Amino acid sequence: MECRKDKNSKYCPCTWPNCEKKGICCECIKYHRERGELPACYFSKELEKTYDRSIENFIKNYRKYKK
Repeated sequence: MECRKDKNSKYCPCTWPNCEKKGICCECIKYHRERGELPACYFSKELEKTYDRSIENFIKNYRKYKK
């Protein structure tokens, strides 16, 4: 399968400086899954900037930021 890094990077909400996985969704998901986290695309802009990618943080804030 062809990687769509350039296309994905345009829409990736990750604000982590110099993220090596930006736009490479399969690597990003693997990385965060191994740590019991979710990638930035699961969070609102405000929550993503906290860098707390924990599943607990997602659950706690899901309904609050769901739109």
